[in-house]
Amino acid sequence: MQLPDYDDLPPAPDGGRSAWGLFGEQDQLGLVNLLTPERVAAAAKLVRRGAGFPLDAPLGMFSPPLNSNRGNPRHHVIAQPGGIGFDDVWDNVYPQAGSQWDSLAHIGYSREVYYNGASAADILSGRRNTVERWADHGMTGRGVLLDMPAAMRALGRPYDPGTTVEFGPDELETARKIAGIDYRTGDILLLHTGFTGWYADQPDDVRRRLPRDLRAPGLAHSEDVCRYLWNAHCAAVASDTFAVEAWPADTSPRAAPFGFIHQMLIGSFGMALGELWWLRDLAEDCARDGVYEGMLVSVPARAPGGIASAPNATFLK
Repeated sequence: MQLPDYDDLPPAPDGGRSAWGLFGEQDQLGLVNLLTPERVAAAAKLVRRGAGFPLDAPLGMFSPPLNSNRGNPRHHVIAQPGGIGFDDVWDNVYPQAGSQWDSLAHIGYSREVYYNGASAADILSGRRNTVERWADHGMTGRGVLLDMPAAMRALGRPYDPGTTVEFGPDELETARKIAGIDYRTGDILLLHTGFTGWYADQPDDVRRRLPRDLRAPGLAHSEDVCRYLWNAHCAAVASDTFAVEAWPADTSPRAAPFGFIHQMLIGSFGMALGELWWLRDLAEDCARDGVYEGMLVSVPARAPGGIASAPNATFLK
């Protein structure tokens, strides 16, 4: 379908623009609808070298959890009776504490209503917008890496991935030009900020401090960024940082819906957001060979009623 530009979408009641109803009143996929068989087939043609890059960070890597309300998984290995092998069990798994897709049930446009008019009761019952809808559909398409540290160097600006840095349309456009690509409808944008790679190199004392005063780079809290992403007509944005958007955000009602643009991207647009992905290896390879596009294959868990899932994602070049 031909998507309207941002400014041609109907106004949303509490600010910004709304994509509700664009794919039908009962839609629960949002912009994942753009990942059509034709686009998946086109993405497969981008695999030329046969090189694969896993994009999930190791389970339990973010320790202690960056959000202190979440926990880290616990792993137990169990000897089978008779000593011929082993089983194992994972518990205390918080999908939002590591590499994840946030479903359309994660954050609403407001505290009362979620994507396409779903209610909190719809979410709690699993009737609407939960992650297994994406798992059933599939999340495969053309992936495009936007290398934000490279963009900041090109713009002559200092950059520290362990601080709050906001990327607006100018920075995103610079990264797109470095990648040498034009956006195509249904792209999965990979926002490489360097945060997860930076985190992996930090000593324990830094890691223990972060949950108390977390600072992380990401998308700017502005309508211009929402307009830019909508007009790119991407299906999803996944990042190697804490929230895709810069952190801290302003989650207060007075700042809505742009103080915390999850409300716009997830709640209004129906856009898939991925957080805390491992993008360093892929970014280094893209810088070496100059190819910033490929086929992204993600297999979320078919978890009925799930709010998030590990992406189980691979980028193929």
